[in-house]
Amino acid sequence: MEITAATKYVRMSPFKARDLARVLRGLPVPEALRVVRFSERKAARQLEKTLKSAIANAENNAKASADELYVREAVIEQGPVLKRFWPRSRGMVSPVLKRTSHVRVTLTDEKPKKIRRKK
Repeated sequence: MEITAATKYVRMSPFKARDLARVLRGLPVPEALRVVRFSERKAARQLEKTLKSAIANAENNAKASADELYVREAVIEQGPVLKRFWPRSRGMVSPVLKRTSHVRVTLTDEKPKKIRRKK
């Protein structure tokens, strides 16, 4: 059984959020909540909201207990980019790319295989 939750158009760069999402893969849900709750990154707040949404989906729709679930995948995808311009010297202009992200968390009741993590 897989339960998914997604948050779209989050105003945060996907490059800055992917490293925290990689940490969550394979963790039990209570441990994953602990990791995002005590992280000081901006991405932690969005991952926590999406993770809690997936937990609520599991409890209400699939009648599953959150203590028995694992994070199968936490993915940060590139969203649309807002293109803005910033004034520079001598009347020039420089482009500024304001990136957005789509956050997707998938929970499962199967214990994951051992995940090899890079050091």
